[in-house]
Amino acid sequence: MSAERLIRVKEVFEDGAILQITVWRLLEPIPPSRHPFKYSLFYGYPGIRLVAFDNERGKGDHCHIQDEEKAYAFVSIQALLADSAAEIRKTGRNL
Repeated sequence: MSAERLIRVKEVFEDGAILQITVWRLLEPIPPSRHPFKYSLFYGYPGIRLVAFDNERGKGDHCHIQDEEKAYAFVSIQALLADSAAEIRKTGRNL
């Protein structure tokens, strides 16, 4: 097996907001990331990204807060979930 899915969550809130989280454990890191996880976290509305955290080949760990993209210092899955929840709370959504 080349990957193991650890987390798969999708929640659609009454106001139409979407929270979707997927985390995989890989056999090897996706460069330039140094950890063995592939993750994607999205919070927003159809066509509107408010908060997103992900890592991709060539780009590494990063986050999107509305229209701003910045590097993200990945420490652990637990920290990723806590950091993303903190950013989502800033939008007014209590998780």
